[in-house]
Amino acid sequence: MPELPEVTALSAGLTERMRGQTIIAVRLRSIGALKTYDPRLQALVGHTVDGWDRHGKFLDMTAGELHLVVHLARAGWIRWRDRLNEAKSTLRGPLALQLELAGGCGIDITEQGTEHRLAVYVVRAAADVPGIARLGVDVLDDALSAARLGELLQQRRGQLKTVLADQSLIAGVGNAYSDEILHAARLSPFRQASALSEEETMRLHAALRSVMSGAVERARGVEIADLKPDKKQHLAVHGRTGDPCPVCGDTIREVSLSTRSFQYCPTCQTGGRVLADRRLSRLLR
Repeated sequence: MPELPEVTALSAGLTERMRGQTIIAVRLRSIGALKTYDPRLQALVGHTVDGWDRHGKFLDMTAGELHLVVHLARAGWIRWRDRLNEAKSTLRGPLALQLELAGGCGIDITEQGTEHRLAVYVVRAAADVPGIARLGVDVLDDALSAARLGELLQQRRGQLKTVLADQSLIAGVGNAYSDEILHAARLSPFRQASALSEEETMRLHAALRSVMSGAVERARGVEIADLKPDKKQHLAVHGRTGDPCPVCGDTIREVSLSTRSFQYCPTCQTGGRVLADRRLSRLLR
């Protein structure tokens, strides 16, 4: 799933390529991906791209008075094409939308898999998108101090893993980086968020800042096509089940929940305890 660092880099890379160029065609290939009808999608044609921005994990292309907002969900991506090949089928394959610029270049917005959660909006203001209107404080906003983080955690009942990925509380963190943050903070994914001590909250805040800002810096300037493999290369625990922990050498373990899985280090995070890996089991804390 693209998270804040990748979305930030996508925004910068797409702005560099598209700013000042005129949109000559927009082709919808997945009807379910478009979540708005006014303004019409075709209203973008003829407008000049001003640039791209980020709101949490949402991408926002400004073109005149209109915004094309994209949420890539779990399996979406945006691919830059120097020469855009118009897809013939509207029913098959991962392509959701094409946007063509003068000269024949443009972007493919794609989604792999069967979940079909990718969402595209055409709006007059980014805040017209319900998901953006509900966003909490951005994870890299200076307003998210350790004290403010503690206040937010006190407002949520639930396990740290779930609370960190709650976009209405803290915007920008998803499944992968929440694993990385909790590992860096030496906290169990299943600790109750409202039960952290002041010292644990300080550790969590420091990990939030260092992991996310570090990932943003690493992604800066990386080619769009290389962003996903570059992200995987630098993850310490997420997606590394069975590998040795880079800090202590213990074996990285996995817990599966529903359609997702996440990873942790028993020595670093749970006092050596291995958490039950059964989808319907009661998770240890």
